[in-house]
Amino acid sequence: MVVVVSQAQPWSAFLTLRQSPLTSSLPSSFRIPPRFSNRRWLTHRFTTQRVGSLNSRCSINTDVLTDISTDQEVRDDVATDDCGYTVPVLHLKSDILETDALNMLAKGTFVDTLLTTLPVLSEEEQNIIAATPAHPAGLYALYASWLAGNMVEQLWNFASPAAIALIHPSLLPVALMGFFAKLAVIVGGPLVGKLMDHFPRVPAYNCLSIVQTAAQMVSVGMIIHGHTLHPTSASSLLFRPWFIVLVLVGAVERLSGLALGVAVERDWIVLLAGTNRPVALAQANAVLSRINLLCEIVGAAVFGILLSKYEPVVCLKIAAGLMIGTLPIVVSLTWLTNKLSSGVLDRAVETCFSCSSPSSLKSENIVAVGLEAIKHGWFEYVRQPVLPASISYVLLYFNVVLAPGGLMTAFLTKQGLNPSIIGGFSGLCAFIGVAATFVSAKMVKHFGILKAGAAGLVFQALLLTTAVVVYWSGSLSQQTPIFFFLALVVLSRLGHMSYDVIGQQILQTGIPASKANLIGTTEVSVASLAESIMLGVAIIVNDVSHFGFLATISLVSVVGAACLYCRWLENPTDTQRTLFSFSPNL
Repeated sequence: MVVVVSQAQPWSAFLTLRQSPLTSSLPSSFRIPPRFSNRRWLTHRFTTQRVGSLNSRCSINTDVLTDISTDQEVRDDVATDDCGYTVPVLHLKSDILETDALNMLAKGTFVDTLLTTLPVLSEEEQNIIAATPAHPAGLYALYASWLAGNMVEQLWNFASPAAIALIHPSLLPVALMGFFAKLAVIVGGPLVGKLMDHFPRVPAYNCLSIVQTAAQMVSVGMIIHGHTLHPTSASSLLFRPWFIVLVLVGAVERLSGLALGVAVERDWIVLLAGTNRPVALAQANAVLSRINLLCEIVGAAVFGILLSKYEPVVCLKIAAGLMIGTLPIVVSLTWLTNKLSSGVLDRAVETCFSCSSPSSLKSENIVAVGLEAIKHGWFEYVRQPVLPASISYVLLYFNVVLAPGGLMTAFLTKQGLNPSIIGGFSGLCAFIGVAATFVSAKMVKHFGILKAGAAGLVFQALLLTTAVVVYWSGSLSQQTPIFFFLALVVLSRLGHMSYDVIGQQILQTGIPASKANLIGTTEVSVASLAESIMLGVAIIVNDVSHFGFLATISLVSVVGAACLYCRWLENPTDTQRTLFSFSPNL
C-alpha cells in the first residue's frame, strides 16, 4: 500500500492505492506504464500469513513525480495504518493538475459558447419536422413488406374457415378452431412478446415469417386431406387426427401473425417514423391501417371469386402457391427496410436471464419460463404509463354486436333483409374504416394526440347510444328505422377506427421500445380474452330475440371506454405531460 501526497495546495489530500488480488490477472494495458529510465519499484512485504504472498508494486512517472525520496527518507516519512503496517509517503506537486483543470475549464467555456450560438427553429420549421418521417425510404419499404405479408394473411383468414365450412355444414369446427386460436393468443402472447423483445428485430421477424408460412402450408395440406374424406357428423370430424393437427397448427399460425403485427405496429413503425414526430407517426399508422383494411377486402374478394370458378382443393393449392411466392419477397423487403433506414432496426440484445441462459431452454424449464413470461407480461402491462388508454382500447373489444360480424349478420337475416343489403352494410363499414385513417391524421395535427383519441371515443359512444335507443323503440320491423339503425352503426365505425389508429399511436409513444413487443402482445391477449368472454355470453344467450341485451352490453363497454379515457385526460400526470410534451393541445 502506497500513500501519495500532493504538495503546495491547501486542498491536497492523501490518495491511498490498494492492490487487489485480481491485479495480477489484469492485462498490461491496465497497469501504470513505466515512462522513465531511472524508475524505482517500491516493494513492501507483509509478514502476516494472510497477505504474506502479496507483493505490491507501483511504477511511478517522473513527469508527475518531481521528488522521490530515498529508502532512508521513506523510512523517516512513513505512515502507519490501523493494522500496524508501515506505509511509504510520496510527495507530489500539483502544477500539472492545476494546468489540466484550467484547460478543462477553457474547454467547458468553449462548449457553453457553442451551445449559446445554436439556432432556434421557427414554429413552421418545427411543424415540417413533425410531419417528416425520420427514415422515409425505410418506411416505404416497410409498407411494401406489410402489404405483401398482410395480403396473404388476410386471404388465408377468409379461406381457412370457408374451406372448412365446405367440409361439413356445422359451425362447430370453425368455432373450435377460433376458440383454440384465441386461447393460444391469450396464453402464448406474452411469451412470444418477451422473446421478440430480447432478440434482434430483423432475424426474429424473418424467423416468425417462415414459421407462419410453414403453419399455413401444413394447414392447407390438412384441409385438402379433409376434403378427400366425407365425415358423417361434426363430432366425428373433431376427433380425426388431421383435424387435431389443423387446430394446433392454426394456433401456431395465429400466434405468429400476432407477433409479426405487434412488431410492425408497435415497434418498427415508431423507429422509422420517429417518436417525437407525431404527425409523421400518425400518417404512418394510418397507412398501415389502410393497407390492413384493403387487404381484408381484396383477400376475401379474391378467394371468393376463386371459389366461384374452381373446386375448393384447386383454390387451396393456388393459395399455397401465393404463400410460398410471397415469403422471399417479405424477407427481402424486411432486409431492405433495415438497410434503407441505416440499420435503425438493429439493436443489442437485452439481457434476459430467463431467456438467454442455455439451461432455461431445457424441456424441464419450458413451462417455468412460459409462466414467468406470462407473469412478467401482465406485470409490465399493468405498470405501463398509458394504462387507461390501453384499457379503453380493450373495452372496445366487448362490442361484438354493434359492429359488422356474425352476430349482426344473424340479426339482420332474422329481420328479413336482402343478402345484398347485408353485404353492402359490411362493405360500407370497411370503407368507413379506410376513411377514418385519413381523418385520424388530420385530427392529430389539429387537436393533438390525446384529444383526438377522446374525440373518436365520444363520437362512437354518441352514435351507438342513438342506435340502441332506436332499437329499443321497437320500430325496427319497418324498413326506414332499421336503415337508420344501420346507418348509425356504420358512422360509428368512423370513431372506432379513428381511436384504433390514434390509440395505437398513444401506446407507441408511452411504451418503452425495449418492452413494446411484450406489452403489445399482452394487450392483444387481454383484448382476445374480452372478446372471448363476450362470445361466451352470446353462446349462452344464443337466441336472436336477445339481441337487444347483447347490444346494451356492447354499448356499456363503449361508453365505459370513453368515460375512462376522458377522466384520464382531465387529470394528466407528470409522466403523461413528459411523454406527450410535443402535443400542442395537451
